[in-house]
Amino acid sequence: MSGTTPLQPTVHDPEATRVLPPPDEVKVRRVRLDPVPRPEGPWDVSEVGEPSDGRLDLGGLFVPRVQGMELRVNPAGDAIVAATVVLKDTAIQMQAFAAPKHEGIWAEVREEIAAGITQQGGQTDEIEGPLGWELRARVPVQLPDGKRGMQVVRFVGVDGPGWFLRGVISGKGTVQPQAARQMEQVLRDTVVVRGDLPMAPRDPIVLKLPQGAQMVPDWVKQEQVGDGGT
Repeated sequence: MSGTTPLQPTVHDPEATRVLPPPDEVKVRRVRLDPVPRPEGPWDVSEVGEPSDGRLDLGGLFVPRVQGMELRVNPAGDAIVAATVVLKDTAIQMQAFAAPKHEGIWAEVREEIAAGITQQGGQTDEIEGPLGWELRARVPVQLPDGKRGMQVVRFVGVDGPGWFLRGVISGKGTVQPQAARQMEQVLRDTVVVRGDLPMAPRDPIVLKLPQGAQMVPDWVKQEQVGDGGT
């Protein structure tokens, strides 16, 4: 992934004759700033007395328990790197990453996500939402009938002390305010456990299954449904 672009010093030279390009041709460079305050969450584990109260312990994340929710975990190889909370027809996938302790990376990550979606033929809009700056995107997908279509998703992100938490909201939470508020509150109530081990920026913070839970592959669940199982 691309690193930060060093800012060029400004030269105040009265003899300079260099002609500057028009403003719309000047490439904007974002500066990494300190993480903004999080008065409503999500929380660092150091900011919460009992993170397990009302939450599921996933190791790197404590995810709030919500009535009627379904929890799915997303593995990458042998590790679990993301958790998805599903409520009826909306979902939020959450993934935490290591980040510099005193520098936010969400602005930089937003640019990279937007560029990737645009290259795939999608569209993005950067807006300021309830969780701060986010991307509203239309992402190319393959529909069940095999045709190509567009899926509307919201990419939200929060910088914390030494971590970055990304959420991807899909389903009715992208268009219906009430469903959106539910998913936004799930993200706010989540607790991140960065840990003390050295990690490079953007390394995923690994998760674990909740106590007593077992990993069930999708094909097994589909087979159970087909056999009339529960």
